[in-house]
Amino acid sequence: MQVSEVMTRNVLCVDPEASLIDAARRMKKLDIGPLPVCLNDKLVGILTDRDIVVRAVADARDLEETKVRDIMSPHIEYCIEDQPVEHAARLMRSRSGVWQS
Repeated sequence: MQVSEVMTRNVLCVDPEASLIDAARRMKKLDIGPLPVCLNDKLVGILTDRDIVVRAVADARDLEETKVRDIMSPHIEYCIEDQPVEHAARLMRSRSGVWQS
């Protein structure tokens, strides 16, 4: 089985220059917690609702002024759609230390 058979298609991204308010509103509208961060159609990071709370709200940052790039997690791992699902599983296992199949 390939990644293409289990992946979500037509994923919406947020720009790294967007404000956290804009990103949070997009998360609310889409009813999601993680939001890919893309620049010129290239994945550059991930922003989660937890990132917003822990890295911004808890530090009393201005959510209109703080940019997604300021608190996103860069250097994320990803798979290509024509790779086997087993590759994705190995990658998750090697990065988490907790996840087991």
